[in-house]
Amino acid sequence: MEIPYYYNLKLALFACAFILVLRWAWRILNWVWLKPKKLEKCLRQQGFKGNSYKLLFGDMKEMMKMGKEALSKPIDFSHDLIWPRIMPFFHKTITSYGKNCFGWYGPRPAIVIVDPELITEVLTKNYIYQKPPGNALTRLAANGLAGYEADKWAKHRRLINPAFHLDKLKHMLPAFQLTSSEMLSKWEKFVSKEGSEIDVWPYLQTMTSDAISRTAFGSSYEEGKKIFELQKEQMGLLLQVARSLYIPGWRFVPTKTNRRMKQIFNEVRTLVFGIINKRMMMIEAGEAHDDLLGILLASNLQEVQQHGHKKFGMSIDEVIEECKLFYLAGQETTSALLVWTMILLCKYPIWQERAREEVLQVFGSDEVDYDKLNQLKVATMILHEVLRLYPSGYFINRVVTKDTQLGNLYLPSGVQLMLATILLHHDTEIWGDDAMEFNPERFSDGVAKATKGQVVFFPFSWGPRICVGQNFAMLEAKMAIAMILKHYAFELSPSYAHAPHPLLLQPQYGAHLILYKL
Repeated sequence: MEIPYYYNLKLALFACAFILVLRWAWRILNWVWLKPKKLEKCLRQQGFKGNSYKLLFGDMKEMMKMGKEALSKPIDFSHDLIWPRIMPFFHKTITSYGKNCFGWYGPRPAIVIVDPELITEVLTKNYIYQKPPGNALTRLAANGLAGYEADKWAKHRRLINPAFHLDKLKHMLPAFQLTSSEMLSKWEKFVSKEGSEIDVWPYLQTMTSDAISRTAFGSSYEEGKKIFELQKEQMGLLLQVARSLYIPGWRFVPTKTNRRMKQIFNEVRTLVFGIINKRMMMIEAGEAHDDLLGILLASNLQEVQQHGHKKFGMSIDEVIEECKLFYLAGQETTSALLVWTMILLCKYPIWQERAREEVLQVFGSDEVDYDKLNQLKVATMILHEVLRLYPSGYFINRVVTKDTQLGNLYLPSGVQLMLATILLHHDTEIWGDDAMEFNPERFSDGVAKATKGQVVFFPFSWGPRICVGQNFAMLEAKMAIAMILKHYAFELSPSYAHAPHPLLLQPQYGAHLILYKL
C-alpha cells in the first residue's frame, strides 16, 4: 500500500522541526551551562579563583543586591571606600580570592587584570582585545567612535582626529572662558563675602554642556539643552540595563524602560539631525565653521572627494552618532573631574590656596590664553591627582573573541577582561604608602616620572584607543578651575554627603559647598 504524499510531507516537516528544536536546545544548553563550565575549568586551572557558576545568572543577582545596598547611604570621606561603594561585588571578590579572580556576568566570566605589563599589551593590541559587543539597548545612547572596532574604528578615528588637533583646540579657549564666566555670574547672584551654600554640581554640568554645545556645534547651551537632558536620562536608564542580565531578544519586549530608551533615541536623533542639516546648508552656501562639527564634516567631505566614493566617508547616521558621543563624553567626564577637584580642594585647603596663588600670579589680568594655561603647574598636578583618585573610567572592559595567549595566560574565546583602572590608581605598591591620600606633589615632575614609565595611570585609557578628547577635557578643566579659584574660595558644607556613584563616578547627592566671594 502506497503512503500518501501529504503524509510523507508531514513526516519531513516534523523531522525538520525536530532537528531545529534539537539544534536550538543544544545552543541554549551550550550558552547557559556547557560553555560557562568549560571556561570556569580553564580559568581555575590557571590559578584564577571565584564563585562557582550559577545557571544563567552567574553572579548578577548578588551584584545587583550589593550594588543597591552600597548606594543606599553615603560613605565617610575616605578615598579607600570609593571602590567598595561603586563595585562592591568585585571588592568582595578580590578580598576573598585575591587579585587573580573572576566574576560572572550571566554566563560570561570576567577576570580582573591588574598587572601593568598585561594591561599594556591589552591596550596596545586593540585589534585583538576589543570592547564587549554592546547590546542593542546600550547602543541607543551613542554608538560612535567609542563603540567601533577594527577598520571602522580606524576610519572614524582618522576622520575625527583633525577636530582635536592642538591648533584647533586653542581656538576653543574663548568658548571655555565664556561658559565659565557665565557660571560665575550665576553664582554672583547668590554668594556674599560672608559665604553662601550652593550645590555646584548642576552648575558644573550646565557649564560643560554649554562648552560642548558651543565648541562642537557653535550653539549655546539653550539650543543643546534638550539633547543634554535626554542623554542624561538615557545614561540613567542604561545603568539599570547594565545591572540586569542581558537576554538576547529582550530589546523587542515593550517594557517601560525599553520604550522610553527608544523614544529618547529617536528624539535625540531628530534634534542632532536638525543641527547637522542646518550646518550642511551653511557649508553649501560657502560658510566655514571652525567648531568640532564643522571640522568633522570638512574632514569627511575631503575623504569622500579624495577617494571619489561616499563609502570612504561617514554616513549621515554615523555623523549623528559621533555628535551624540561629543555630547556624552565631552560633558559628563569633564564635569565629574571639576566637581571632585572642588570637593578635594575643600578637603585640602592648603592645596586650594597654593593653586589660587599660582592662578593670581599667572593671570594678573582677565586675559587667558593657551600659553598662560600651560604655566599652571600646580593646577595640572591637582587635576592629575584628582583623576588618579576619582577616574570616571574606573575600569576598562575588553573581550577575547578567539583563543589568545596573554603573557603566561591562555584565554579562551568568550572571556571578558576587566582592566581595573582604579585598583592600579590606588595601589600602595605603585604609589607608596600614601596612595590613598590626596598628594598632588607626586605629579610635580610630570606623569612619566610619577609612574616610572609604567602603564599604571590611564584615566583616559591608553594606547591607540586613548580618548581623542583628552586634551580638550584638560584645557576646559584648567580654564574653569583657574577662573573659579580667582573669584571664589570654598569649603565643604555641613550638608555635604560623600557618595561617588557608579555612573561615571558622579556625586550621588550633589556637591554642597559654601562659597566666599573674593
